[in-house]
Amino acid sequence: MALFTGQRGTGDAAPDPSSGAPGTDGYRRLNRRCMISIYINYGIWYAILLAICTFLATFSQNLSDPYYEIARLALLGVPAAVLVYVVVAPPVFYTRYRYRITDDRVEVRRGVLVIRHTLVPIERVHQVEITRGPIKNLLGLADVAITTAGGVATINYLELEEAERVAELLNKLIGEMLRERLQAPASSVTGSADE
Repeated sequence: MALFTGQRGTGDAAPDPSSGAPGTDGYRRLNRRCMISIYINYGIWYAILLAICTFLATFSQNLSDPYYEIARLALLGVPAAVLVYVVVAPPVFYTRYRYRITDDRVEVRRGVLVIRHTLVPIERVHQVEITRGPIKNLLGLADVAITTAGGVATINYLELEEAERVAELLNKLIGEMLRERLQAPASSVTGSADE
């Protein structure tokens, strides 16, 4: 059972993809502002790549190496290929990214070239943290980092209110699970004492 259905929509009809409302499968989608954040992030990394390639091309002009022509083609080809990825990847990432929180697990589906499906059992969650970098902060976005014994799973590019709601829900689910575990041994001890 998906716990987020009904918070922003009924889950019966296909939602507006930019609303973050759950679809018929219970998965929630991201707000379209996430693509702006991804484009800015990719743009920064692309500028760094161009600076490195420009420096290498300028520095290697004086070399008379038999492999100079191959290196020059690589210095032109790599930025061109990366530029195609930078332009195409954010919409693909946005389209494929989905997350769902049920009473026993968190699921995140994401990817551009490789699709990853992350499942985190609620009973394994140790810590929930909301993080915001400068770009996401400007756009009103945040990430929810879910720490487990096996590592960290992240729900990326959530609206700040949604991130806080997700963190609250996870903390509530963890608290309920801990209370159930603490009550179970106490009830079994009183049950055996009654006999």
